[in-house]
Amino acid sequence: QVQLVESGGGLVQAGGSLRLSCVASGLTFSIAVMGWYRQAPGKQRELVARIWSIGSTNYADSVKGRFTISRDNAKNTVYLQLNSLKPDDTAVYYCNAHSLTDYWGQGTQVTVSS
Repeated sequence: QVQLVESGGGLVQAGGSLRLSCVASGLTFSIAVMGWYRQAPGKQRELVARIWSIGSTNYADSVKGRFTISRDNAKNTVYLQLNSLKPDDTAVYYCNAHSLTDYWGQGTQVTVSS
């Protein structure tokens, strides 16, 4: 059974930073494409960042230069470093693993106050 457990969300002032973590189990983490998505109230879930097994990445235009995705295959963990946070970054952030199919974590709330 695949499980993705996120942590690291919270309340932060604009301009601040957070680091999200997602620990995966039940899948071959090293070959999975890992991603972070977010969903703000009243909006659709959107891709924030994604990282492939070989380390290549892509980002949503809205977070380029501010967010960094990384992975530690030895720890089955993917991270999202969020810097220069803005109120528009407020959302529930979800970890995603793509390995033949998609798996989702339960989400972690990020709230950025102005």
